Amino acid sequence: MLTDVKIKALKPKDKLYAVSDEKGLYLEVSTTGGKWWRFKYRFDGKQKRLSVGTYPDVGLKQAREQRDQLRKQIANGVDPSDIRKAEKLSNAGQLSFEFVAREWHQKFKHRWSEKYSLNTINRLEREVFPFIGSKNINDIKAPELLAVLRRMEARGILETAHRVHQKCGQIFRYAVATGRAERDPSTDLKGALPSVKVKHHASIIEPQQIGGLLRAINGYSGAFVTICALRLAPLVFVRPGELRHAEWTEFDLEKAEWRIPAEKMKMASVHIVPLSKQAITVIETLKPLTGSGKYLFPSIRTITRPMSENTVNGALRRLGYTGDEMVGHGFRSMASTILNEQGWNRDAIERQLAHSERDGVRAAYNYAEYLPERKRMMQSWADYLDGLAAGADVIAINKYK
Repeated sequence: MLTDVKIKALKPKDKLYAVSDEKGLYLEVSTTGGKWWRFKYRFDGKQKRLSVGTYPDVGLKQAREQRDQLRKQIANGVDPSDIRKAEKLSNAGQLSFEFVAREWHQKFKHRWSEKYSLNTINRLEREVFPFIGSKNINDIKAPELLAVLRRMEARGILETAHRVHQKCGQIFRYAVATGRAERDPSTDLKGALPSVKVKHHASIIEPQQIGGLLRAINGYSGAFVTICALRLAPLVFVRPGELRHAEWTEFDLEKAEWRIPAEKMKMASVHIVPLSKQAITVIETLKPLTGSGKYLFPSIRTITRPMSENTVNGALRRLGYTGDEMVGHGFRSMASTILNEQGWNRDAIERQLAHSERDGVRAAYNYAEYLPERKRMMQSWADYLDGLAAGADVIAINKYK
């Protein structure tokens, strides 16, 4: 722990060096004798640091006070570096596009998953701020925004251009709501960008071919954890990332439920997956092998990380299915197609697929919607798959009516 006497006694060396105080505060001493206060901290799992001024302009007591203020921001879930960036922009005027955009991001990021939040701000920093970030948000016209989007289109990232267009519209509307812009110019660009060609995930949806796939999975000779992932995938038809990140603490086998936390879901709301008897059998078979760890499907290299995102697709390739025939995400299309053909309530199917809910607040409170029906549907689906795997001539019938 530093004192003023110790600080004054610090002499320059051949290389820059640091002397710690406490709680992340330290002093850097340069080769010329200059002394800079620094504060190091972790936020969202990343090591960061900020300047707290120079000594003796900023004394020890003042540096500690600033450190304590920064620690309070972190405790409240706010990254001090974001505040610092916003303050710099504020000096140039709180009407700049970048200032308003960062304020908007800070206000709404807690409603999103960590990954979605990070992707959003990264896209803005990379694709938008360098071109219109310093401009007064009320002065930005549609052609200027279109020029930003055209740069992405020219690089072949049309889908990103559409996403950025959407986010910029939200930022402009936030500026209107907070009295810093008169209108949203992004609405003038409707139809200005070519439409994105929807690329559907390869999937097998013909019952006879599904039966062949299931029999191939049952005969897979690879790693046991991979076999269990392949067997569980069609029974729960969650997104591949949700499957491989499944944790043992999320499962209640007595209730026959898997509750995926909001932060893992694409739309940031809790998702309940009713477990059929067949799904529980797969999970119970896997438990003696990986149940003492965190993940149901850990990496082959370390149990502290989930299996690779390429594992399931790689197994499908080894089974002889090309990327144009079947991918891990294809189990969702398979279930959606057949369940709709069987006449199940479309809303129950959509809820089970955890497709986007236009009203985010409604989605957050309706994760258990249609749950009794979804439980019946998931068991019926598992029984149907069993019949296909056995080679039975299973006819899709209307089980909802």
